[in-house]
Amino acid sequence: MLIESLIKETVQLQGFRVVAVRKAGDGLEAELAPDGRFAPRCGICGQRAAYRDSRPVRRFRHVPLWGIGVELVYAPRRVVCGRCLGVHVEAMPWVSGKRQFTRALMVTLATWARQLPWKQVAILFDCAWSTVAAAVDEAVTYGLAHRDLSDITHIGVDEISRRRGHVYVTNVYDLKTHRLLWSLRRPRQGNAKSVL
Repeated sequence: MLIESLIKETVQLQGFRVVAVRKAGDGLEAELAPDGRFAPRCGICGQRAAYRDSRPVRRFRHVPLWGIGVELVYAPRRVVCGRCLGVHVEAMPWVSGKRQFTRALMVTLATWARQLPWKQVAILFDCAWSTVAAAVDEAVTYGLAHRDLSDITHIGVDEISRRRGHVYVTNVYDLKTHRLLWSLRRPRQGNAKSVL
């Protein structure tokens, strides 16, 4: 029961429940099922939708517990959405799109990638380098979509040469917080003023 509680704490599971946790190979396998108290939600618009059928079982890599690999196992449902007017796979709050790793693992990989080279993070978490790159890309995309630029009053623009052949990078900084706001790599076609 303790392991089920740990998985519940590390995964956003509203509308779902942990049925069982069992040993599978060298790791743990947590079987998830829909919670009957909640209606399924459309994976596109997030609105409640009517159940249609179930898809084959999918496996999602999760954050290892004490070095033991954890996989979430779930058979996603398809729903008929009245708003989108179509049949879509239900929203699963622990995963983004068709990824095979959970958001919690994505955040963990992206956080470690800030401290270590990506190849070292891949070795540490026993995954491919491309998985770490995808996790960093997902974290950056989320950060850009949810950043708050309302308190910026002073910016600095810097154009630096990246390599030979007139390839430049234009960076825009917040001068109060010393934070990079925007960066663009481009071949020399004009000055930074034309880009801004």
